[in-house]
Amino acid sequence: MYETIKTELSDGIMTLTLNRPDKMNAYTVKMNEELLDFYRNVDADDEVRVIVVTGAGRAFCAGMDLSDGGSTFASEQSAEEYRDLGGQVSNQVYEVKKPIIAAINGPAVGIGMTMTLPMDIRIVKKDVKIGFVFGRRGIGPEASSGWFLPRIAGIGKALEWTLTGRYIPTSEAVEAGLMQYESEDPLEKAYEIARDIVDNTAATSNSFTRQLLWKMLGADHPHESHLAESKFLHWAGQNADADEGIQSFVDKRKAEFPMKASELPDFFGEGK
Repeated sequence: MYETIKTELSDGIMTLTLNRPDKMNAYTVKMNEELLDFYRNVDADDEVRVIVVTGAGRAFCAGMDLSDGGSTFASEQSAEEYRDLGGQVSNQVYEVKKPIIAAINGPAVGIGMTMTLPMDIRIVKKDVKIGFVFGRRGIGPEASSGWFLPRIAGIGKALEWTLTGRYIPTSEAVEAGLMQYESEDPLEKAYEIARDIVDNTAATSNSFTRQLLWKMLGADHPHESHLAESKFLHWAGQNADADEGIQSFVDKRKAEFPMKASELPDFFGEGK
């Protein structure tokens, strides 16, 4: 189905692999189109509980494919029409209602890093090259990273990393909160977390929680979170997942949540 990415679903975990290993999974227009298609459609599949994103071969994503040289970022569109490729995908990732884990198995530079920012958990292979190198290429941050990066790592680190364009030691990335984990095997660590989610949580709970935490980053007052949480808890109290979650705790047994993420109503007014 796809040329530059591949997908595999197993036991509720969808593995999305950037698949240009001979080019270190460098980003192309085609990859952008295929990623958009994947993220636009993944919510419709209730069999997918968690998405794990990784790279084929020795890299995660070495950045934009620069084989066109200096014209790589040239466009015949007007400034009003033009939208950067990475931003199209990042904004779509933000809208996904399932947990997303980045297993950064090798170098991740430029768009290779910014594409992971709207994901929920980032795990990096120890001592690989990562960085926001835009200033060293005469361009600037993209993929909506001006919104995501300061919220994840703080304005100070976001500015330092983007203004210098230097490679970031993976230990520093973990300390600053850009990465949650360093691991010799990021994919295995990602699967460990994904299995914990699939085996022990309700799809409806996680779908609501992912939307809540991301959307409340831009809220003006905590009351907005209070309202959304209240709506969800009122709904959950009348549905089967909460029944099962509480009763399994009382019975001292593993919960078997019956509901699908697609059964969750819109608690954020976006369907209006």
